[in-house]
Amino acid sequence: MHSPISEEKVFKDPVHNYVHVQDDIIWRLINTPEFQRLRRVRQLGTSYLTFHGAEHSRFSHSLGVYEITRRIISQFERRGYSDWPAEERHVALCAALLHDLGHGPFSHSIEEAFNMNHEDWTCRILLGDTCVNKVLQELGADFPEKVASVINKTYDKPIVMNLVTSPLDADRMDYLLRDAYYTGVNYGTIDIDRILRMLRPFRDRVVVKESGMHAVEDYLMSRYQMYWQVYFHPVTRSSEIILRQIFRRAKELHDNGYAFRFMVEPLPALFEGNIGVNQYLRLDEALIQTAFLQWTEEEDKLLGELCGRFMHRKLYKYVEIDNIDLETIDGIRQAFRDAGLHPEYDLEIDFPTDLPYDKVHSDMPLNEKQILLLDRHDELREISEVSDIVRSISGIHKGRYHLYFPEEKVYPLLEQMPEKIGEIFKQQN
Repeated sequence: MHSPISEEKVFKDPVHNYVHVQDDIIWRLINTPEFQRLRRVRQLGTSYLTFHGAEHSRFSHSLGVYEITRRIISQFERRGYSDWPAEERHVALCAALLHDLGHGPFSHSIEEAFNMNHEDWTCRILLGDTCVNKVLQELGADFPEKVASVINKTYDKPIVMNLVTSPLDADRMDYLLRDAYYTGVNYGTIDIDRILRMLRPFRDRVVVKESGMHAVEDYLMSRYQMYWQVYFHPVTRSSEIILRQIFRRAKELHDNGYAFRFMVEPLPALFEGNIGVNQYLRLDEALIQTAFLQWTEEEDKLLGELCGRFMHRKLYKYVEIDNIDLETIDGIRQAFRDAGLHPEYDLEIDFPTDLPYDKVHSDMPLNEKQILLLDRHDELREISEVSDIVRSISGIHKGRYHLYFPEEKVYPLLEQMPEKIGEIFKQQN
């Protein structure tokens, strides 16, 4: 077992007050280049263009997830719960700290643009020729693989995965609190102290004492509200659309042999889909925004326009509609084409959906997507069987369709379009 740190280190944190580092292994992981890179990746991607305070980083979030996990484990150990495997402490703490290591700049937008998955990249970094891997190997040659298997949900101890990746995990609890704090909204203000006190290790699962059900209801409602009021905010979606369009256009140009005035490694490898771990670790938001700023002056007018929109916050306008069919979508795209617009870049149709909680049915076995309540008779029940509130928000929730478009290009041409289509875009949001 790795030695404790000679003197406890603390990070002052606006959400948890303090983050306590009590193990040398954690302190050394925090100080690796791979983890420090997370300072240069925003937690909420482009949300800072909607909520100006949302400048917090994956670094601060990762510390928060570690701290919540540390508090849970300390409570289990302090109370002497026999169902908690004490030898798994370092695996859980390291997985909590490093769970977001593979996030790229602007996170989910770059994943969608290049068909990548941040969890895959996290595991590649953990297992690759990296400083993080070298530190982890000090706890055993197989220790990096153990941590990676928690991230990719294949670890043979479900209780450890419950702490880091489950409907009521340290990751979700921290990002709800942290994102609410930095965006200035009240939706994510959950009673985390109450929730943590009610958690129990039981039969290789982390469960909730039944008397803590109402705090969990509040947590799930907060998650529901945060998704629809913050994460799915239509202005943020507009900026994400433009970001994805920039990546798409830049890749098209690269694939067609376009001579960029400005190009920096490792962007060509990213466009070609053969980027390695060390190259990937050079990607951060400072590099991407530098490229975007330079590309505002590219000869390709479309790329220049898109980059200017993103860098100077000239976002697409949007209109909301209740429903739209494929025939109407095809008609709009053809009308755009006939008017001289680019239907692939001057129009995006967005339809956000969310699964606040994966409700279990009585004929389904208990699985890792469920929150289980432990009653006084040591019997487990899935929370939606007990809670009317959870039952009411279970299942997929869908938003309204949003049509995004550059208003200064589209509005002057509406009179040339069929009346039905013109009426759609004349709606006021």
